Amino acid sequence: MGVPTLEGIQIALSGLLANQESLDVTGQNIANAQTPGYTRQTAVLETRPGMTIAAISPTNGEGAKLGTGVGVETITRVRDSYLNSQYQNANSTMGGASTLSETLEQVQNALNEPTSSGLSAQLATFWNAWNGLASAPTSAAARESVVGAGGEVARTLNRLSESITATSTEATQLYAKITGAGGEVETDAEQIAELNHQIKLSLQAGQAPNELLDKRDAIIDSLSKLGLVKVAEGEFGTVTVSFGNAAEPLVEGTTVKWPQALTSAAGGQLGALIALSEPGGKLEQLQVTLNQVAESLAETVNAQQPRAPFFSFVGGSAAATIGVVATPAQLQTGPEGEPGANNLAIAVSNLRGGEAEQLYNGFVTGVGREVHSARSVEANAEAMRSAVSSQRQTVSGVSLDEEMTNLMTFQRGYEASARVMTTMDTLLETLIDRTM
Repeated sequence: MGVPTLEGIQIALSGLLANQESLDVTGQNIANAQTPGYTRQTAVLETRPGMTIAAISPTNGEGAKLGTGVGVETITRVRDSYLNSQYQNANSTMGGASTLSETLEQVQNALNEPTSSGLSAQLATFWNAWNGLASAPTSAAARESVVGAGGEVARTLNRLSESITATSTEATQLYAKITGAGGEVETDAEQIAELNHQIKLSLQAGQAPNELLDKRDAIIDSLSKLGLVKVAEGEFGTVTVSFGNAAEPLVEGTTVKWPQALTSAAGGQLGALIALSEPGGKLEQLQVTLNQVAESLAETVNAQQPRAPFFSFVGGSAAATIGVVATPAQLQTGPEGEPGANNLAIAVSNLRGGEAEQLYNGFVTGVGREVHSARSVEANAEAMRSAVSSQRQTVSGVSLDEEMTNLMTFQRGYEASARVMTTMDTLLETLIDRTM
């Protein structure tokens, strides 16, 4: 009688302690309901090992098992690794599409189409000036107008080429900043490695490093915007993080392997920056097309000016180097010796809508199409990320209604254990009084 009574006090105490710890966990959840990146925690209760009472049965010789109460096995985070992976993939896609759309929008804004300062309007003014010269071949004002309009066209092509080059340079510099020493990738990788170390030590010491795990997850989420991320669980809570389809893991335990070579398949912001600025990339392709516009314009106009070329340019970089070299007096409206002739001026004005303009119109349409496509991908990825984020919040976030229910449950459990403790105390007191 004495042993089970004394053990009853221990059982009641275990209930008090387990419910008190569960109340503390619930309070922690409620306190962090609005904390970004916080993962809901739960106390996992387990039955404590039973106590064997000596055999008393003459039939089978077996003893009896007496329960010893309850304990908190661990405090776990409510987390879904699949949803984490889905979120990181969507975040990577969004990061890449956002970078593409923002960069290509810079080029689109530089085109300034359709406005009076865009190349299309300036070409129209240029053809009109030649048409005016054809109507008055000997007019000094008409000749000045042609040279002036041609200069505007050339300067706009120079500016557009410079804008594409500057955009490519900015993309290259941003990539170097993010991936270089002290950049985002290196900083995130070092923090993940350090958290791996701290988490391992905590688990080896029998502690639950939930706040450290939350912090590491938040860093990995942030890293996924820069490139594709894959996470593999290791021993003692450590993770191996693969990044950007690189040859080796970025973080393995406490080891960081960076820098590494990436390609446009890296995904995320870095993959987009590479796709934009690498040799043969999107910006170089745009530059090539713009050069074709400038070359076509210069060659077709010069072909109608046999005495002296109207435009000059350097092959391979025509848009950047095109300029007007003819003077008003050098303009040729007709054959040599026929100052009043206008057939050459008419021939130039008839270039309106020709190869150069068709190439340019295709260039403008192509840029618009690329921007629209990137925006669509970005919007879809954002919608996906938002949906997955809501799912993650449903699983891992704190519901105040649920926590208040838990609070009441554990409070009642605590009160019940306290009553058992009081009852055991009363029984012991009565037993002692009657044996005296």
